[in-house]
This record gives sequence, C-alpha cells and structure tokens, in this order.
Amino acid sequence: MGLLNVGARALMANQVALQTAGNNIANVNTPGYSRQTVALQTVQGQFSGAGYIGQGVDVRTILRNQSELLTRQAAAAGSVSAGDTARAQRLSQLQEIFSGGPTGLGAAITDMMNAFSDVVAAPTDLSARTLVLTRMDETASRMRTSADRINEIQYTVTEELKNSANTVNSLAKQMAAINEQIARATGNGQSPNDLLDQREQVIREINQYVQTTQIPADDGTIGLFVGGSQPLVLGTTATEVAVGDSGTFPSSGQVKLLFTRPGSPKIELDENMLGGGSISGLLRFNNTDLAEGRNLLGRMALAIGTTLNYQQTLGLTLDGVAGKPLFATTPSVPGLTLGTAVGSISFTNSASFSPTKFAASDYEVRFDATGVGGQVVRLSDGETTPFTNIATLATTQIDGLTFNFTATGTANERVLFKPFSTAASDMKALVYSPRDLAVANPINAAMGTSNSGTLQLAGLQATGITWNGSRPVNLGATGLSLPPSPVSPATTGGGVMLTFNANGKFTISGNANPPIDMAANPPKLLAGTGAPPQYEYTSGQSIHIDGWSINLKGSPKAGDTVTIGNAKDAQYGDNYTRNAGNATALMNLRDVKMFDESTLSDGYASAMAQVGTRTQSALFASELSKSIAVNLENDRTAVSGVNLDEEAAKLLQYQQAYQASAKMLQIAQSVFDTLIQNLGR
Repeated sequence: MGLLNVGARALMANQVALQTAGNNIANVNTPGYSRQTVALQTVQGQFSGAGYIGQGVDVRTILRNQSELLTRQAAAAGSVSAGDTARAQRLSQLQEIFSGGPTGLGAAITDMMNAFSDVVAAPTDLSARTLVLTRMDETASRMRTSADRINEIQYTVTEELKNSANTVNSLAKQMAAINEQIARATGNGQSPNDLLDQREQVIREINQYVQTTQIPADDGTIGLFVGGSQPLVLGTTATEVAVGDSGTFPSSGQVKLLFTRPGSPKIELDENMLGGGSISGLLRFNNTDLAEGRNLLGRMALAIGTTLNYQQTLGLTLDGVAGKPLFATTPSVPGLTLGTAVGSISFTNSASFSPTKFAASDYEVRFDATGVGGQVVRLSDGETTPFTNIATLATTQIDGLTFNFTATGTANERVLFKPFSTAASDMKALVYSPRDLAVANPINAAMGTSNSGTLQLAGLQATGITWNGSRPVNLGATGLSLPPSPVSPATTGGGVMLTFNANGKFTISGNANPPIDMAANPPKLLAGTGAPPQYEYTSGQSIHIDGWSINLKGSPKAGDTVTIGNAKDAQYGDNYTRNAGNATALMNLRDVKMFDESTLSDGYASAMAQVGTRTQSALFASELSKSIAVNLENDRTAVSGVNLDEEAAKLLQYQQAYQASAKMLQIAQSVFDTLIQNLGR
C-alpha cells in the first residue's frame, strides 16, 4: 500500500505541474499574467526500525512569479512615460500653428509691413494703398485662424481629460471589487494568484492615466493614493475623480483634477502634484504650454495692432483728416476673482502703456493679509512687483501694463489677469477704403531760403510723445501739439522755428512744450542755456518737440533756420496728399524691438522658436521616459513573463515524471496482485 500511495501522490503532483505549465502557455499573451510555478514538498516519512520510509510528494502551493519592486517601478515609469508622451503629442499640434513658410502667420506680417514701401514711393497711388489694407486684413484673418486652432486644441484636450477621468473612475471601481474578492479569498490561507494579477494589471492601467502610490493592508487589499495623499481606492471603496475649472479662478481656462469624496469638499490637484500619467501631461499642456502659446500669439496681435493704430492716428488721410485705428483690438481685460476686488488692464495710449515691453504671460495680483497692499506676480517666471495700495499700483508700469482697481481686495485675495488670451481672436481690420490710410505727416518742415550751411532734413515724424512732469509719455494724438498756424488770411509764416547761431547752437520759437532728449537714458528734457534757451546741436540726433520729432544732418551756419508747420495750413495747399512721412514711420515699425529684443518683423520667428524649443524638449523627455519604462517593463517580464521554450521543456519533464508515476502504480498493482495470488494458495 505504501508504494501505491507514493505513486498516487506523485501522479497527482505531476498532473498539477502539467496543468500549471499548460496554464502558463495558454496565458502567454494575457496582459498582466504572471508565470506560475508548482511548489512541491515531501510528505513526512513513516518511522520504522530501519529509519524513516518516504511517503511521496504533495503540492504545497502554486507560486506566482513576480517582483514587488520591479512591478511598482515599471508601473511608475510607465506612468511618467504616458504623461510625457501625451504632452509631446499635443505640443506637436501646437507647433503646427506656429509654422513657417509662405502660408504662415510670419509671412503675412512681413508682407504687410513690406507693403508700406510702395506707399512711401507713391503716396497717392490707390493701388499701393489697397495692397497695404489687403495685407492687413490677411494678417488679422490669420491671427483669428491661429487663435481658433488653439481653441480647438484646448477643446479636444478638455474632452480627452474628461474621458480619461471617466476611465479612471471605472478602473477604480473595478479594483475595489477585486480588492473585495481578494480579501475573501485570502482567508483560506492560499494566494489568489489570478486575482492578484488582475489587480496589478488594473493598477498599471490606472497609472497610464494618473500616477498612484500603493499601500497594502492586512486583509490583502491595496490602497491607491493620488497626489501622495488622496485615496483613489481605499479597501473596497473607490473615490470618483473629475476634471473641471479651477475653483480659485473659474472660467480662466485653468483645469484641475477634482476629488469628490462623499461628505467632503472638492479637492483640487494640479499637474505639479500628480507626477505622471496622461492626465498630468494633458493638464500641464493645457495650463502651461497652451497658455504660453496663446499668450505669444495674443501678445503679437495686441502689440502689432496697438502700435500700428497708434501711428495711424498720428497721420493724415487723403481727405486731410486724422487716421482712424487700423485694427480692432482688445480694449481691456478684467481680472478674475471670487473676492471683492474689481480691476482691469486697459489697452489704450495711456501714459504707461508700452507694447514694446509686453511679456507673454498671465499675471496674478495677490493682496496681503491687510487686503490693501500686496504684489503682482508674473506667472511665466514668478517675478514679483510689490505695491502698497491700489493707488500706487495704478501708477506703476509692469511690463508696459497698468493694473487699475476700482475696488480693493480682501485679505489674501488673488486676482488673475490674462491680458493676451483673446487678443488674437478679437483682431480684425477696420479700414477698407484706401483713402482712409493715414500715410501723410500732420506736419512738414522747410529749410530757410537764405540758409548757407549744409543743413538737411533727415527725418520728420509725429510721435505723440510729450513730457509728463518727470518723464516722457506716449499719448498719441492727445500728445500731439501741431505748430501754430499763421494769422488768417496770411499764407506764409507761423509754425515752430529752429534758428541756429554762430556757435552751432539753436533756439526754438513757437513751441508749446520744451524739447525732450529721447537719446538719454532715461530720457530727459533737452538741456539749454541762456534766455531764450540755446540747445546743443548734434547731427543725426532726433529732437522731440510737442509730440513730433525732427532729425537734422549737416553743419548749419549762423542764421540758418528750419520751420516746422501744420501740414494743413493754407500756405501749403494740398502738399500733404503727396507726403508719405507717416507711411515711412509705419514701415519703420518693422525694425522696432518689440518682442523680447526681437523686432516686429522677427517677432513671429521668436515665438516659433520658443514653441519649437518647448516641443523638442518635450519630445526628448518622452523618448527618454519611454526608454526607461520599456527597460523596466522588460525587467519585470523577465521575472513574471512566460517563456514558451522554458514551459515546453517543463511539459516534457513533467510528462516523463507523470509517466514514471503511472509506471509506479502499475508496478504496485503487479506486486499487489502477486501477493493476493500467493496468499490464495
């Protein structure tokens, strides 16, 4: 009977081993399956006078081959890779908006600015004027198209985030159910291998969307935590997540991951708290990359629109009237807050408005504990500007912007400003008649008829720059004081006159305000001596007077004069119609440093480079994290994965052992039969 029992046990053990190997082969392509191995143990031997006689073999358990460390590392690395990949893919879409070539926005801006050259050459040519207006309309149209494309990308990102949140909720519920089954199965003392595989696979899938921290419990369940402390799955209970607007700044475009635990307020998690996962990558893209792209585009639209509008309103049309704005631009942007503060940024030709100083960023005004003072934070780089109260804030220029508050905030209140978010989408051309293009200067200049020196006019332009007590300010047409006209009915005389003396200095008569030295740093009033003041003359230096500037070159002689007059004075007739001074000023704007030390014409290339650099960095991070994730997954599968060659070898091994066990039973049967026959005699 002993031999029969040993054979029977061996037969059963090898049958289980064969079945386990077959199960491994069957699940070779099953996601999350961990290779299983039969753990055999010797049955306690029977004592006899000759020692312990072996009683055979038993199956102790079915082992699940896996490394807890590698499993967690692979899941974490896969989560980081998923987040980097999602962000890189979306950045590639954003980069397409800032593309170059003849159909790009940069080409439209360049064509628009270059079109002014034909108007400068022929200011009365209506075809040249029409071409400029056509280029302006095309530029505005491409601005709106680019803004619409950014909005489309944001919409698809938001929808993907919502779908991802729903998937996470479904997986979390699935894991909670598996936790319950594992807790029940653990009571029998054996490991529920298949359930553990299912749970680990669900955890890996959840980590593709949001990175989790795993904490095991005594009952066999595992708790999943997001953001370090928020329980997504706790035992058999799953918490729902959602994606929605920031509670601090609703309608700001900032999206957060929201935890909605029963009986508790919603908890917001941003991309910086989530670690990896596609949700984290998409949140980062939406809240930072997409916001920067929109700000770069909006800054460009607003700077180009307001700068051209500013110069256009300083010129004269063919009908002799002041120019009207060329583009419709964002007039003002209100602040976003849930508190009591009421503030805005107005984009007008005010004393502190300066498009050349724009930074492509959003801003936060953060009031201190008193609710009176605080600081302005540029969100793109965290640079802060303190203020003592809203009155002083209104007189402080920050990146060319002024923050005006009509109602103060409460203690620690925060107000978000997005000055460039809608600038591109709101941009459109306003002037369609070529006669309304203000290409003429409202002033002209004439050398004295008796001048004996080599004095020449190098430039004349309306600037709108006037002195504001302690500094120059740009006030557009408001800051322009035209030279006085002669007393009617006289047709000569009047204007502002510069008269040079034997020392090479000059005096000014007829001006309303003192001249400004804009070449100084910082700009200051032009220094003069004596009465009337005599000013030093420097060839090629612009002299700013009453909202216009004149540039003279050459060497004057004593008694030489220059007269600056109102272009519409009767003494000049319709000469203004053949003047292209303001068209020259408009064309010269292309060389003004407008965007982070880049000129207006190069501003798009700068924006394209910024987005391209960010995209390439994201693609590199995606490739690196993917390589790390693949390597760790290979390490994990080297432990847990099924090797078909190895399992085939085991099948042969266990088959032979099974056959030998059967042979043992056959021998035991023969011995038993022989014994019965002999006893029967």
